[in-house]
Order: sequence, then C-alpha cells, then structure tokens
Amino acid sequence: MKPGRLELELEREYGGESRVVVRQAVDLRDSGYYREDAGCDLTADVIVDHLSDAPDDCTDAVERWNWWVGSLALAYGNRYAQFTIRRPPDVGKDPYR
Repeated sequence: MKPGRLELELEREYGGESRVVVRQAVDLRDSGYYREDAGCDLTADVIVDHLSDAPDDCTDAVERWNWWVGSLALAYGNRYAQFTIRRPPDVGKDPYR
C-alpha cells in the first residue's frame, strides 16, 4: 500500500480527516491480520472499495473506516477493534462555553 496514494484517494472521495485513516490503515496492514483473514494484500484500492460500501449516513472517511473495521471485527474477531478511530467527545464544540 502506498500511504500517499491512499490519502489522496480518500480526500478526493470523502474529504475530512483522511490522514488519521491512513495511519490506521498502515497499522492494519503491518499487523498482517487482513492478509491472514482475507487472503489478499491490503491496498489503497481495496480500502477505497470497501469504504464505498458504507451506509450513506457515514459522511466522512473516519466514519466509513470505523464502519468497515467494525465489519471486519464481526467477520474475523475483535482484534480489529484496535484499529477503530476514536474522536474525543467534545470535538466540534466551542471550548469557551
């Protein structure tokens, strides 16, 4: 997987916080879990293809990534949960209120 290519594709398709998705994707690839379970390499094309299957209410790359990682956890086991992206609960709130 070429992280730079993945980041460009995610930004083009979904915008938002693609850099954190790329970091998690690299960690997932390096773990070897996906290759072991799915029987193929984790590439930018594979990721973008799977993220495109996410429901329409998943509006950005992070939500789509988390949906896909959740699907992997259901299919192959909870070891995929470590690749979920967690946002602080106050993201988007005014810090001065």
